[in-house]
Amino acid sequence: MHELAVTESILEIALRHAHAQKASRILEMHLVIGEWSSIVDDSVQFYWDIISENTIAHGAKLCFRRLPAVLQCRQCGHTYHPDSRTLLCPQCHSKHITVLQGEEFYLEAIEVENEPEFTSPA
Repeated sequence: MHELAVTESILEIALRHAHAQKASRILEMHLVIGEWSSIVDDSVQFYWDIISENTIAHGAKLCFRRLPAVLQCRQCGHTYHPDSRTLLCPQCHSKHITVLQGEEFYLEAIEVENEPEFTSPA
């Protein structure tokens, strides 16, 4: 259910950006989601379709890019992708790790359409 609040925030950001760009329509939204993020793509899309109605973002395509989890061992410095069985460092088996990537959730890009400016004939 937290996807609703997150999606509302994304819409607010997109509308602010579009307004600043004097855009007539929002065409695409590019979202980056880490593998360990609790965000569910389908839920974001579901809420987007509902809350963007009657805005210039209605019908905008949501593009999701997932980032894999990347860890670094604080003991030996080894950087690795964890497997599903353990988070321990595969080099030295230390449990002292830092998450470098995989918990992200952010709006990477917005594609908008601007109406052509009208120039009066001279």
